[in-house]
Amino acid sequence: MKKLFKMSLMGMLLCLSFMAFQCSSTEMTSAKLYIQQKNYAKAKEALMKEIQKNPNSDEGYYMLGYLYGEEGDFAKMADNYNKSLSISKKFAKNIEDSRKYYWMNAFNKGVNYFNKATKAKAEDSVKTFYTQAIKAFKEAIAVEPDSADTYKNLAFASIQAGRQDDAIEPLENLLKIKKSADGYKILGQIYNTKGSSLMTSYKSSNPKIPEDSVKAMDYYNKAIVALEDGRKAFPDDPDILLHLSNALISANKLDVAMETFKAGVEKDPKNQFYRYNYGTLLLQAGKYEEAIDQFTKAIEIDPKYHSAVFNLAVAYVKWGTSLREAADKAGKDDPEYKNKYKDALPWLKKAVEIKPDDALSWDTLAKVYAVLGMNKESQDAYTQADKLRK
Repeated sequence: MKKLFKMSLMGMLLCLSFMAFQCSSTEMTSAKLYIQQKNYAKAKEALMKEIQKNPNSDEGYYMLGYLYGEEGDFAKMADNYNKSLSISKKFAKNIEDSRKYYWMNAFNKGVNYFNKATKAKAEDSVKTFYTQAIKAFKEAIAVEPDSADTYKNLAFASIQAGRQDDAIEPLENLLKIKKSADGYKILGQIYNTKGSSLMTSYKSSNPKIPEDSVKAMDYYNKAIVALEDGRKAFPDDPDILLHLSNALISANKLDVAMETFKAGVEKDPKNQFYRYNYGTLLLQAGKYEEAIDQFTKAIEIDPKYHSAVFNLAVAYVKWGTSLREAADKAGKDDPEYKNKYKDALPWLKKAVEIKPDDALSWDTLAKVYAVLGMNKESQDAYTQADKLRK
């Protein structure tokens, strides 16, 4: 690519040499000669005078853009290229080729720095490489602001560098250009996280800071907007649906969440993800039988759907716990709660069979074994959970 660009540049210089004998202004003639001599500072001075005298100098803006590109000032390069194109399309092909070259160069630099960061061992090196990657991707965006891949990579680099706030703008720009499942779910997750952080701060502060609560709800609502758009574009993406239900719950919109996923189930009853998320919301609301029905149907559609299998077991466990607590409160002995734990047992066994490296499934299985008096099995399950947590 670089070789092709040099050939194109040589052609441009030959053209400039020829055009110097045409009817050009003194400033343009001087600029072309300075470029041939590689005296770019003087060339810029001449071109600045040219466009001051002739604001419609398409060639002047084009050449000035080229010089800014050589200096690495891509924002000014793009600005001058755009001014040239707004006057005429005479230099459109040259501008397109130049942009492709600089964009590819900056984009590839960003990718290389990102890869170096993922392989680096020293913390300082990791930080430095991510910083360089971010700088390179920003340069690529300045050159070509309509590249979805560049915004996506800039967002990923920012997140990996621990700068989640800086990932918001490129993700928003990405979604304006191209619908991206990753873009929706990551943006929604960032908004959810920021909202949760502010809400935690609000609840723990004394005295309360109302602004934290207001800002938290604002971020939850931003998450809902982004994830609703994502749901429309990618209705079968489980992560988008999960983040959406979490955002609705966090925003105290459980009723809205229930109606949203209930409507999804009614519209597409064979969609295991809608079934799962609707079941999760029912579980959150303490509607255990209805939740169990949704999880069971999700598993019928996809027998290896671990989250649905696990939550089905959890629904039985929570149901059993609620029966025990009610009996204790009434001063009665109701052995029925153990039957719910027994109903949970085969599903927890299936959960660890589907996903044997999930510590939470093993831990829950151990607790159910303990309630049922199966002490050896409980200890074995706890041991397995502890191994996975280390």
